[in-house]
Amino acid sequence: MVPAVQGQGATIPLSGALKRESVKKNVAAIHVSGKLSLLQRKLSNVLLLNAYDSLVTQPKHRIDARTLCLMIGYNSNDMDTLKQALRGLAETVAEWDMLDDKGRQEWGVSALLSYAKLKGGVCEYAYSPALAEKLHDPKVFALINLNIQKRFTSGHALALYENCYRFVRTGSTGWWPLDLFRRLMGVDDSVYYETFKHLNAKIIKPAVAEVNKTSNIVLTPQFRKEGRAVTEIRFLIKENPQLAMFDIDDSEGVRSSEIYKALTGQGVSDRLARQWIAEHGEDYVSEKLRLVRETEGVDNPARYLSAAIRDDYRPKEVAAPSPEALEAAARRRAAEAQAARAQDAREAEIGEARRDRARKLAIVRRVAEARNPTQRDSDRRLFLSQLEDETGREEFARLGWASAINAQAIFAFWEDLVPGIFDMPE
Repeated sequence: MVPAVQGQGATIPLSGALKRESVKKNVAAIHVSGKLSLLQRKLSNVLLLNAYDSLVTQPKHRIDARTLCLMIGYNSNDMDTLKQALRGLAETVAEWDMLDDKGRQEWGVSALLSYAKLKGGVCEYAYSPALAEKLHDPKVFALINLNIQKRFTSGHALALYENCYRFVRTGSTGWWPLDLFRRLMGVDDSVYYETFKHLNAKIIKPAVAEVNKTSNIVLTPQFRKEGRAVTEIRFLIKENPQLAMFDIDDSEGVRSSEIYKALTGQGVSDRLARQWIAEHGEDYVSEKLRLVRETEGVDNPARYLSAAIRDDYRPKEVAAPSPEALEAAARRRAAEAQAARAQDAREAEIGEARRDRARKLAIVRRVAEARNPTQRDSDRRLFLSQLEDETGREEFARLGWASAINAQAIFAFWEDLVPGIFDMPE
């Protein structure tokens, strides 16, 4: 199936490098982009993926602006937001300090993008030659899965994922001084996060929780102290055992396929249909669908199809599966049970996240209402001026601090305005 992105009633097929699900991200680039917003970080990865094959052979690169927006999960015609994100990449300085092929120390600095422009619905951009060479270096890179990237809602969490994933084979990042960690997370200029208690509560714990819930790795932070003060941090890394669940394509590309429609037509749920396609492939599932249609006396097609996929039924093996098929079926049942447990845990985490969001919104409303009328009006105007999405602006104008769409932005705004606000007792 040709990879595609879906949006506003149209499916856009992807070509060339964009067919890949992963982008090579050089160590130098990872280490210098801590201050990027979530949107800018996702944008940077997609632009790199699009340009990768011709990074060192072509001076500039092009991508359809609408495709670009859809690939970063920004389904909007608001080009002003895209312009602002591109401007941020052009204004962000990349710095690398690494050994060259001969073991000599090399330091360099460059803007992440040397230029970018939008014209006729196309985004054109370029990297400086020195940075392009570093980004294309195949010796030291991490593979950033764009399907996983789409799931992140926090820039700090995505930054942590990028910086940790390249160490997955060694199992540990090694010890980072806290000053370096703050720089990687983009909070090195904040006095508030110089206190480890605040850094741990607001950056480390939430970012680790989102990486473990969202991605294909599981992180465990460890700390090193001098006296009573924490001075260094490292992360133990292991692969997430539920990788198959994370690799399921959540885009409309799978849902538009004929196999998916045939499965749901048999009464199979959306999640299970996508899981079967992701785990077994379209050809295998299509074969089992054909078997259901050709088998006489099937009272419950959906149940029979589930057994056929699980136990690898074949036309002459339905009544007596081979020992190998039975063994494979047992493994699949164990995997499905494990996946179901993981889904249940994920749903429980989502419920907990919703309760925590409601608690924080209640705190915000209480603190906001306690301020005088002039302050309240100033708070609303300032926050509204920071919202870029028109839908978010409309909901905030209607619901104020109770706006669920703007919850994360509201929490960040009030955390800056009243540090420690969410540590207040109920």
